[in-house]
Amino acid sequence: MNEAILLDIDGPVAVITLNTPATRNALATQAQYAAIENACATISADRRIRAAIVTGAGSAFCAGGDIKQMLERIDDPKLEAVDDRYHYKEGIHRIPLALYQLEVPTIAAVNGPAIGAGLDLACMCDIRVAATQARFAESFVKLGIIPGDGGAFLLQRIVGPSKAAEMTFTGEAIDAQEALACGLVSAVVPQAELMAHAMQLAHRIAANAPHALRMAKRLIREAQHARLESVLELSAAFQAIAHNTRDHAERITEAVGRLRFAAA
Repeated sequence: MNEAILLDIDGPVAVITLNTPATRNALATQAQYAAIENACATISADRRIRAAIVTGAGSAFCAGGDIKQMLERIDDPKLEAVDDRYHYKEGIHRIPLALYQLEVPTIAAVNGPAIGAGLDLACMCDIRVAATQARFAESFVKLGIIPGDGGAFLLQRIVGPSKAAEMTFTGEAIDAQEALACGLVSAVVPQAELMAHAMQLAHRIAANAPHALRMAKRLIREAQHARLESVLELSAAFQAIAHNTRDHAERITEAVGRLRFAAA
């Protein structure tokens, strides 16, 4: 794994850490994109892993793109607009596709500022928990650009169209408490307790049947854009699989045993 991106696996929980605190974990290199993509592939392929956490090293979660690199591209006379198109398609777009398609539930442990692409990275996860000093900004317009890495798709599905429009059009930051109030995060905890809280949540998720977790996540993803009839059809197919897993047989046997014991 690239040193800029760390992958630690502890039993059923994996932790992906953005590890360039000197740049406030800015996302700027092909090596970073490939490392996150590879981490997601490793996690998906290991069926023992049931949950994953994404966090940042140091004081920031992710400062977004590298503005120095943006300036270098502006000053490069050889670059054409089409080059920037592929710069995104073959670069940072690998991250939302990898995280969004990751089979296991994901938790963003937002330890500090999540700015621009950093906010969008948090939105690529299923659940977000924040430290009290976390800040969130869809700040692209402040630099004269637009959300280029999926933010227009992701943010409004979490906070609703009106709040997403406000954040996108002003580019202004909100604090952790406002993020909690608008549903961007589900919990705010002191910095010192953040990773423990995220790990505890990950293990609560990991205590459940792995195949059911993966299929439940896929249903949530599909339900965001599919018709009810399509979601019901997929639900029936997944449920048929779930009913025939060893996990279901063991857990339903235990549940029936508890009922019999309680009735005795």
